[in-house]
Amino acid sequence: MDLAIEDVDDLCVGAALLGAGGGGDPYIGGLIVKRELAAGRRIRIVDPDDLADDRLVIPTAMMGAPTVLLEKIPSGEEPIRALQAVEAQLGRTADATMPTEVGGINSTIPLFVAARLGIPVVDADGQGRAFPELQMETFAILGVAGTPMGIADEKGDVATLSIEDHHRMEWIARGITIRFGGTAYFANYPMSGAEVKRSSVKHTLTLATRIGGILRTARSGRRDPFEALTEFLATTHYSAARRVFSGKIVDVDRQTREGFTLGATTIDGGPDGRCTIDFQNENLVARADGEVLAIVPDIIAVLDAETALPITNETLRYGQRVAVLAIRVPEIMRSPAALKQFGPAAFGLAETYVPLAADGD
Repeated sequence: MDLAIEDVDDLCVGAALLGAGGGGDPYIGGLIVKRELAAGRRIRIVDPDDLADDRLVIPTAMMGAPTVLLEKIPSGEEPIRALQAVEAQLGRTADATMPTEVGGINSTIPLFVAARLGIPVVDADGQGRAFPELQMETFAILGVAGTPMGIADEKGDVATLSIEDHHRMEWIARGITIRFGGTAYFANYPMSGAEVKRSSVKHTLTLATRIGGILRTARSGRRDPFEALTEFLATTHYSAARRVFSGKIVDVDRQTREGFTLGATTIDGGPDGRCTIDFQNENLVARADGEVLAIVPDIIAVLDAETALPITNETLRYGQRVAVLAIRVPEIMRSPAALKQFGPAAFGLAETYVPLAADGD
C-alpha cells in the first residue's frame, strides 16, 4: 500500500505509544515525511511475507538521547548517507529499507529514506516497540549479522563498522554517537527477504497507524479512548493491554548521560499511592508501593488522562494528569533468548519478567 499524507499523524501517534516513552518524538520525523509526500514522492509499504527471499533490506534509524533530538533537528540526509555506506561495503544497492524499531521517530526515518531513494519500506521491525540499545533486536536473537553498519551525523561525517559481536557493535557505535553530539543516524542489520520473514516483528507500521486512527476516531466519536485502544490491542498479536495506574506527575528526574536519557517519573495516585517508572530512554519498570505493575519487555506508556495521547519522556512535566498503560509484547519477544537480550536482567533489574495478564486471565 502507499502511505497517504493524511495517515502520517495517525502513524506518529501510534509510534509514540509503542515507543514506551522513548524512541524520540515522532512529530519531527512526521514533518519530514509529510514534506516528501507533499513534494509528490511515493512511500510504498510492503508486507514482509510478500518479499522475495533474495531481496536486500537495509534498516535505517536514529540512535542517541531523545532529549538531544529536540535541539538537533535532522535534515533527513543523515540516514541516507548511513545506508549508502552499508551499500558501499556490500557492493550492492538496497531493494528496501525498514525500521529497526517501530517506536518513536524510528518509525518515520525509513519512510523518508524510502521516499528519497524510491525504494519500499517493509511493514515490520526488530523490536515491536523501542529499546535503547542496538543488540536489543529480534534480528540479533535470530542470527542476523549486525554489520556492516553505517553511522552519520548532521555535519556530513560517516563512520562504518564491521564487528561480529552485537554487544560490541552497540558499545562502539554508542561512543561514536556521543562524539557526534549525542545523536546519530545509522543503517545496520542488512538482511535478505528470507531473514526479514524469519526474524522480524511483522506488520508494526500498519499497527501503529491503526492505533493512531483508533484514538482519533474515539475522541471525535466521544468514546472512551482507553477502552477503544485496549479492545483493539486484544485482537492483535500484542494480545493484552490494560491501564495500570492513574494520577498526577509530581516529579521527573531526567538526565542525559552516556548517550541515553536516564531517570524516573513519579505519579501521585492519591488514595492509590504513588507509581514510579524507571527509564533508560524507554520506560523499563512501573512500581507502586513495592509492587511491579509492568516490566520490560512489555510496553509501559504514559498517556494523557483525557485524550489517551502518548507523552514521550522528554516532554513529561510536573502537574500533567496521566494514565499508565501496559501492553503485552508479541510472543517472538517473550522467548528465553529474547528475555536474555532485552528482559529485566539486561537492564540490571532484579525482578523476574511476568507478562501482563489479559483481562479474564
